[in-house]
Amino acid sequence: MMQCVLATLLLLSACPLFSQSAPDKVADASEQAPSPLTKDRIFGVIPNYQTVSNPQKNVAPLSVKQKFGLFVKETFDPFVAVSAAAGAALSQADNDHPKYGQGSGPYAERFGAAVADVTTQNFFSDAVLASLLHEDPRYFRRGPEYRFWPRLGYALSRVVVTRTDAGKARFNNSGIFGMAMGIALSNAYYPNSSVSGNVVVVRLGTSLVSSALSNILPEFWPDIRQKFFHHKQP
Repeated sequence: MMQCVLATLLLLSACPLFSQSAPDKVADASEQAPSPLTKDRIFGVIPNYQTVSNPQKNVAPLSVKQKFGLFVKETFDPFVAVSAAAGAALSQADNDHPKYGQGSGPYAERFGAAVADVTTQNFFSDAVLASLLHEDPRYFRRGPEYRFWPRLGYALSRVVVTRTDAGKARFNNSGIFGMAMGIALSNAYYPNSSVSGNVVVVRLGTSLVSSALSNILPEFWPDIRQKFFHHKQP
């Protein structure tokens, strides 16, 4: 899996699409997005609600109501249910954590746990802590004026660095601690064999890696869409 990811990144870095210089025209910094939450889907399937695609736009911060709205929108998307079903199936096949056992009943428990994991982590990160700490849960792209590797490094770094409502960069308290709180809460519905310290640490590491990799597609998706689907960037 990791070899495939690295190979893909190397292939993208060699593509002129991701190594271009700054464009001749830059969007007006005073231009406002019509809505703080987009309806875009990557490849028409993966929800892209959290992404601010045009980094040149002067985007207003989200209100508390909008942050809770983002949580609801991204959590109860059909793609989440499909992903949870697929993840539960893989966990069932390998009898991996959470170790509910085999059969239709344990599969339903695995599916429910997967949905609960996403729901609790999003709730604590994007709604509760982002509101209390005045942090913006969205992903702000770096954009095509930078080359591939700086953009990749930026995308990965957004796991631990976030943007405040005032537009400043700081440690991603809401993202990291919200993730940890969600994992801690999952101990209430995971079986005892999946609640050990080692398992929790592995789950936290997996969540961090998943969060880092999930920033890559939103960063490069507008470039891919414009190049291969002839869609003008907003």
